[in-house]
Amino acid sequence: PTSFNPRRVRSQSSVNMGICSSSKPAIPSGMKLHILPPSANSHGCIAVVQDLGMDIEIVNAYGKTRTDEFLKMNPCHICPTLEIDSNTAIWESGAIMRYLCNIAPNGAGDKLYPNDPLKRARVDLVLDWRQTSLYPCFPAIGYGIFGVPVNTDEAKEKFNVLQDEHFNTLMDVFLKDTKFVYSDTPTIADLAVAPCLTFIKARRKFWDAVPDKVKEYHKNVLEAFPATKENFNALDGMCTGWDGEGCDAEP
Repeated sequence: PTSFNPRRVRSQSSVNMGICSSSKPAIPSGMKLHILPPSANSHGCIAVVQDLGMDIEIVNAYGKTRTDEFLKMNPCHICPTLEIDSNTAIWESGAIMRYLCNIAPNGAGDKLYPNDPLKRARVDLVLDWRQTSLYPCFPAIGYGIFGVPVNTDEAKEKFNVLQDEHFNTLMDVFLKDTKFVYSDTPTIADLAVAPCLTFIKARRKFWDAVPDKVKEYHKNVLEAFPATKENFNALDGMCTGWDGEGCDAEP
């Protein structure tokens, strides 16, 4: 009689259930990425779509996020939002970038979001740090360009946090031995971090005080995604052209 082989049974069960560690989910057709052109949060998602050559329509959602149609898709009325189909959407830039890399054909997304468990964990680490520690400093510094009321004293406090804590983490930990964060090539972690640094340019003397290594990093990331230059420049122009209260304040 044929001997029982549990390994063979497990293997056959995995095949029958469609489980394969190397498989990629199918790319839904007709996806749309709803963005705000000058938004740093949108820039990473735009760059992933363009860099990976994905067939996804990029839609300017300016002035549309409170419409009934948009709210049905995304009740949180924020951009970027990835409309997967008529009944499904996801938002939050980090989630969208990870999803896009995961579904990119032929493993193309691996260069931006590595499959290697440790490399991927480090990308996730930086994405979490960006959301919880780094980004909360920027609204007080740069949201005046969007017409949001800002306070110069709060902007100074937040910039001091950047100077005393977050820039050191970026330079001495994430960029200690590599050109990009934990990597010799850019990843979605860099696309989360670098575009939002542009907000500091709204305060001219603040930007002057940014360490050269941080400025060089910012430049390197943006130059690595030339297809997204128009969007990067839109935010840069809004920041450097802002003349609101505290634009020339000392940090």
